[in-house]
Amino acid sequence: MVAERVAAPHHALSTASSTSRADWDSFEFLPQLLEMRPVRFAYAGGLVASILAGYKLLSLRRGRLSAEKYEERLSAYHTRSARQIYDAVLRLQGLMIKIGQTIGSRPDTFPEEYVRVLSRLQDQVPPRSWASMRPHIERQLGAPIEEIFAEFDTQPVAAASLAQVYKGRLKDGRQVAVKAVYPNIERLVDTDLKLLRAVIWLESRLLYSFPLEPAFQELAANIPLEVDMLHEAQSMEAIAGLLSDRPDVVIPGVIWERTSERVLTMEYIDGIKVTDLERGIREGLDIKKLSRLVVEVYVELMLEHGHFHADPHPGNLFALPGDRLAIVDFGLTKRLSPRFLTAFKKMIRCIFTHDDEGVVGAMEEAGFRLKQGGGAGFRATAEFFRSMTDPATYRNRGLMDAANEAWVKGLKPNPMVEMPGEIILPMRVFGLILGLGFTTGLEVDVARIVLQYATDPSTEAALKG
Repeated sequence: MVAERVAAPHHALSTASSTSRADWDSFEFLPQLLEMRPVRFAYAGGLVASILAGYKLLSLRRGRLSAEKYEERLSAYHTRSARQIYDAVLRLQGLMIKIGQTIGSRPDTFPEEYVRVLSRLQDQVPPRSWASMRPHIERQLGAPIEEIFAEFDTQPVAAASLAQVYKGRLKDGRQVAVKAVYPNIERLVDTDLKLLRAVIWLESRLLYSFPLEPAFQELAANIPLEVDMLHEAQSMEAIAGLLSDRPDVVIPGVIWERTSERVLTMEYIDGIKVTDLERGIREGLDIKKLSRLVVEVYVELMLEHGHFHADPHPGNLFALPGDRLAIVDFGLTKRLSPRFLTAFKKMIRCIFTHDDEGVVGAMEEAGFRLKQGGGAGFRATAEFFRSMTDPATYRNRGLMDAANEAWVKGLKPNPMVEMPGEIILPMRVFGLILGLGFTTGLEVDVARIVLQYATDPSTEAALKG
């Protein structure tokens, strides 16, 4: 039977928000209004402009403040801005939630105030109502819920940026998770991609950071696949096959007869979130072993197989009895081209063996270009990646900031003008798994694991010597 328990889905909004969730929900037309492209552009653009103006104003006042007072005000403004972004992405939903989740998972890149606030998006995204989801799921599966499932809990167990997941039991007794893409999400994704392109265009004319067009192109190519449940099901099975010799890794099996273009039915996984350390310890799990396993699995997939799960944020990784790791949500995966994978492995080898001259050639082979040629910027990049895989760096915010500043300074005289789109998701994965280590406070020798998979057999003996 269907358990109807979704009268008022609960989620946490910022306590600093001027609009409560109850107030928001009372205006039922607002979510639909924000799906309209002009309104969405105006709302998101206005928020970004307001936040940037606040930072500019604070910067202008810096000379009249003591260093201590300035840092105090900057921290307070970081927190206020993060809360505004948190509330905004919950209202906008779509890709905006995914961007917020990425910020909340990157303590190496964003201020700790942003990480603290936006990390809640990993598991506090408000679900869509059952009234809107039920007819959509039934159309996709071709039958009423009661005809397919013996039990179906209408309160989702997880809600994300593009879909949400329900728990159910099939007529044959199998416990399953049912992932349903939101209705009409394709239109929202198209609008958000155009919005992001506009932001990148503006950034390229006002500020210099790094070439962002390749990042946009990679995102634009992969996001449509995230709402294709048949593609996700195929990716799950392909990556499960690559890891079939690892009994310590669990990937849910696909229930193909109950899977369609927008609904994916799979085995249900009941685990402990990998960042829930206290519960893991109570359950007798070896947390250090699990942390090392996360790094090993992702490095193996990237560097040995060139086909990997590209979304290892804490909401997608679960610890199971026996110190096993469960991976869920295969919407975002990547298969690297053989040519790029060869150059990428060479680049990684050179970075972690301190072969700075080799780094220059490897990065050029991979598709990186500096404005005036030369390798100083590439060597600065190598030093940045080395420092960011050092556990000591992740324990010290000052060291993280110093590493970022040194990297930007190293590139400033000769900025990077091209980078390969294929680097985007590998770097995202490295950032997320390193951020996971920061969040848990556990140390993993990432450099040693990376070298294990990036080193060619012909040079491995020399490295060991």
